[in-house]
Amino acid sequence: MFSWRFLPNLLTVTRIIGVVPLVWFMVAGFYGWAFLFAVLSGLSDVLDGYLARRYQWQSHFGGWADPLADKLMLSASYITLAYLAVLPIWLSALVIGKDVIIIVGASIYRYLFGRFHAKPSVLSKITTLSQLVLIWLELSLLIGVSMPAWLEYGALVGVAILTLATLCQYVWVWGRRAWQRSHQSEVAP
Repeated sequence: MFSWRFLPNLLTVTRIIGVVPLVWFMVAGFYGWAFLFAVLSGLSDVLDGYLARRYQWQSHFGGWADPLADKLMLSASYITLAYLAVLPIWLSALVIGKDVIIIVGASIYRYLFGRFHAKPSVLSKITTLSQLVLIWLELSLLIGVSMPAWLEYGALVGVAILTLATLCQYVWVWGRRAWQRSHQSEVAP
């Protein structure tokens, strides 16, 4: 029997599964379909987050699966667009590298200090949105939508700056927390 409270998790799982056809459509040159999948992925992310918060349908599964779905979609898209020479390799490496550094840092923090609750910052949410919009923009260009060159360049620079800023923010905030926790354990009897 289906319960509506599982709808956000169902949308999240669908986004994870949707990464495969999204990448296939890009590699096969079906950019219109890739654009449609990328837009639906972004909209379903907004919808599942809204439903989970609005109706208190949050779950432990959704807490880790939702960001995983975002990272899989973004990473797969950036790798594929770099492979297709649509995005510069350095930008894809920056986007993916930021996530790898954050995941490694979180793993080390958890190993040293135990469980923690990490809530994405406003800057992180803006960065994720900008990364998604750049994917939409690049796929739009591939399907023949005309737009000024400065818009693509501005989006590339914006994503790079926001990604670096988010990485610095996470390293600063969690580095300080780790330093404070390590000094608390030295002072505690």
